[in-house]
Amino acid sequence: MSLIEKKNNQAQPQSSKYVLSVRNQKLTLGPEPWIAGILNVTPDSFSDGGRYLHPEIAVDRALAMVEQGARIIDIGGESTRPGSKEVPVEEELTRVIPVVKKLRPKTKALLSVDTRKSQVARAALDEGADLINDISALRHDPEMARVVAEAKVPVVLMHMLGTPETMQLNPRYEDVLKEIRDFFIERMNVAREAGISEDRMILDPGIGFGKTLEHNLKLINRLDYFLDLGKPVLIGPSRKSFIGLILEAPPEQRLEGTLAAVILSWLRGASIIRVHDVLETKKALLVAQSIVKEERVVG
Repeated sequence: MSLIEKKNNQAQPQSSKYVLSVRNQKLTLGPEPWIAGILNVTPDSFSDGGRYLHPEIAVDRALAMVEQGARIIDIGGESTRPGSKEVPVEEELTRVIPVVKKLRPKTKALLSVDTRKSQVARAALDEGADLINDISALRHDPEMARVVAEAKVPVVLMHMLGTPETMQLNPRYEDVLKEIRDFFIERMNVAREAGISEDRMILDPGIGFGKTLEHNLKLINRLDYFLDLGKPVLIGPSRKSFIGLILEAPPEQRLEGTLAAVILSWLRGASIIRVHDVLETKKALLVAQSIVKEERVVG
C-alpha cells in the first residue's frame, strides 16, 4: 500500500449508524453526526460562564441553537473546568430545573442534562429531559445508574482522571488509549448490571478531563480505537485548552481550532459533536461530508 493510500485510509471510517433508545422511542443516530449545543447555566464555566444564568435567556439561547442545527441541547448547572469545586445539589437544581421546565414545551430537540448528581438527574427527567451526560460515568453518585435505568433514557459515560478539582494535576497514563478503553468496558458492565440497556449507552473519552495536550491529540486522532465497543462516541473539543495551547489563544478565539478538531473527530468516527458554536460547526460538517461523499449534502 502506498503512503497516499495509507493517508486516505486514515480519514475513515466516519460515523456509523446506531439505534438510540430514549424511553419508548427508537432513534437512528448516524451516519450524519448529531450536534449537541452546550448550554451552561453557570456563573463560572471556562468559556461562557454567566451569560445564560437567567432561565429566559438560557431558553432563548437553546432555541437559537436548535434553529442552527443542534439535535441535542446539553444543559449544565455545575462548572467542571479544571480546578472547579463541586456545587451543592440545591444550587444545581435551582440553575437547571427552571430551564428544563421552560424549554421542554418549546422544542422537540433532545434535552440532555450534564450532571453527576442523581437528585438533579431525577428532577430533570421528571420535567421531560431525555438523557443524562455524566462526567463521572456513574461513579460519583451510587444512585445515578438506578435513576437512569428506571427512566429508560440514554447516558453518556465519560472518562475523567480524578475529579474536576484534581484532574489536570500532572495526568499520567502508561497507554492512554488502552486505559480509557478498559475504563469504558468496566463502566459499560456497571451500566448493564444496573439495568441500562445496550442502546442507551454513549461513550465520551473526555477531552481535557485529566489529559495533557499530547493525550488529547492522540485521542482525537485515534478515536476509531473505541468503535469496536459498538457504542456511539461523543466528542467535546469545543474551545478546550489544548486548542488554546496550539493557537496561543483565549477561549473566545478558538473557533477555527475547534472546527478542525470537530472535522477530524467526525472522520475518525464520532457520532455526536458537543460544541458552543452550533451554526459554524454545522456548516463545517456539511462541507466535510460533501467532500467525503463527493456530492452535495443538504443540511
